[in-house]
Amino acid sequence: MVIEIDFNSDVAIYMQLRNQIVIGIATAEIREGETLPSVRQMAEKIGINMHTVNKAYSVLRQEGLVTIDRRRGAVVTIDVDKIQALEELKGQMLILLAKSSCKGITRKEVHQLIDEIYRERQL
Repeated sequence: MVIEIDFNSDVAIYMQLRNQIVIGIATAEIREGETLPSVRQMAEKIGINMHTVNKAYSVLRQEGLVTIDRRRGAVVTIDVDKIQALEELKGQMLILLAKSSCKGITRKEVHQLIDEIYRERQL
């Protein structure tokens, strides 16, 4: 998987890394049971601080997408609590939909955008 960091983005670097790993898992580029590169390897590979990688991995652990093992490192292990995941998604979507409504984006446009994302990313 190729990780690309936009150093000019307003999105924190650790969140950019986290987001790309989540997309990698969702699109099966990264599979359950796979070990992510060590913190040091990932930091060197993409040219960021090890603490930044560690923070991204910690967020992924908190979200139930990886487990951290001292011997194996960060291992993709998807915690399947669908009810909790749906509730979290609902809260996040509420904010996104409210912001889009403020910008004049219609329900139809949101649905089209979701369909486009599913098609492009093959989720």
